[in-house]
Amino acid sequence: MSSHALLLADARLPTGGHTQSGALEPALLAGMPEAKIEHFLVARLRTSIRVDAATAVVTRADPERVEDVISAWNARTPSHVVREASCQAARGYLRLGVRGGLDARWNRRTDVPRPVAVGLLAAHWRLDAEQTARVVCHDEVQAVASAALKLAPLDPIDTVGWSLGVADEIDEVVDAVRELTSPDHLPAATAPLLELWQHAHPTHTRRLFRA
Repeated sequence: MSSHALLLADARLPTGGHTQSGALEPALLAGMPEAKIEHFLVARLRTSIRVDAATAVVTRADPERVEDVISAWNARTPSHVVREASCQAARGYLRLGVRGGLDARWNRRTDVPRPVAVGLLAAHWRLDAEQTARVVCHDEVQAVASAALKLAPLDPIDTVGWSLGVADEIDEVVDAVRELTSPDHLPAATAPLLELWQHAHPTHTRRLFRA
């Protein structure tokens, strides 16, 4: 992978990733057993993460169509709570991008979701489509893995096991989205229960994570 791809995949990158649980906290607060976390990862890779990876790839392919991509992503993300959380997370990526030469106008936008922000950075830094999709998948999986250690009494080696266990699922997502170039072709895979949990998350008074 290129140095820029590795940079984006680094959890220490100052984009605010520590505020995100990859939707794990909403799931656990709703009563999902800790033993189901790896299954939860698989479900997200087949639905929302696939949509986000495709969104980043399509944005990278043609940044001039970013408004169409945002509209297509919004249409596939029915919860305004989920959309707002993604747009908040995107601001760290856009701030980083502007510091790295991305057009400063993006720093003034508050309606850009995280996968679009990643796609803009991928285009700016000339990442290929496979690297772009893999960065999105890796970031989401690692968000869940790192959050799990704060939310449940787990052995850290277990979280590494989850990441290795979903490697084939990540490859499948990458293969499915890397050739996409049009917002019209974004997948529309959804997991209504996961979205419902995320939608309810802001009502909880004892949250560690923003989303």
